[in-house]
Amino acid sequence: MRHVNLLIISLLTLQLSFSQINEIGIFAGGSNFIGDVGATDYISPNQAAFGGIYKWNRSARHSYRISMIFTELEGIDLDSDDPRRQQRGYSFTNSMFEVSAGMEFTFIDFNLHSGRPVATPYLYTGISAARYDNSFFLNNVQSIENSKSWAFGIPMVVGFKMRLIDKFILGLEVGARYTFSDNLDGSAPDSNATQLRFGNINNNDWYTFSGVTLTYTFGQNPCYCID
Repeated sequence: MRHVNLLIISLLTLQLSFSQINEIGIFAGGSNFIGDVGATDYISPNQAAFGGIYKWNRSARHSYRISMIFTELEGIDLDSDDPRRQQRGYSFTNSMFEVSAGMEFTFIDFNLHSGRPVATPYLYTGISAARYDNSFFLNNVQSIENSKSWAFGIPMVVGFKMRLIDKFILGLEVGARYTFSDNLDGSAPDSNATQLRFGNINNNDWYTFSGVTLTYTFGQNPCYCID
C-alpha cells in the first residue's frame, strides 16, 4: 500500500508540474527473469506486472518518461531447457518494485495535434532502480533475508504506439533490463556468505517486462505543434 500511495502522489505531482503536452497512464503485462535459476528465454512472461507511467512529450520525436512497476520475479529450474538445471531443481520468487527514468525516441513524428491518425515504433532507454528482497539458498531451498537491496540497471525497450481514441494512446512494448546485480535469484549473497554462491559469477541478472500501456494526454499544445 505504501508503494501504491507513492505512485499516486508522484504521478499527480508530475501532472501539476508541467503545462506542455503530457501523458499519464498505466502499464499492464508480465515479467520474466533471466539469470542463474529458471529458464533462460528472453521473452517468456510468467508473472503479472503492473504500474504507472508518465511522459512529457518534449518534441514530436522524443519524450521524457518515468515509470513505476510492481512484479514478483519467478524462476523455476524445471522450466529450463538445461538438463543440469532440471536436475538441480531450484526455484525462487522475489517481490520487486522498479522505478525507471529516461528518454523515449520515436521513428516517426508523433504529433498529437496534427488532426491526423498517428502511430509509430519507438525505443526507450535510461536508468532503472529495482528494490528487491535479499535471499540465499540453503539445502536447496530459498531463504528470504529480513533486508532489501537496490539493483540498478539499464532498460532497453522497443515498442509501438498509436492514438486509440481522442486523447488516449495505446502502446505495446517489450523491455529488457540489464542489472548490475547478480543476486535477484539468491545466487550471489553478500561477501559474508560466499560459500552459498552458485551459478555464473561473471554474468549479472536480467529481467523483462512485456505488456501494454494506456495513457491519457493533457496540457497545452507544445511549441512544436500547429495551433
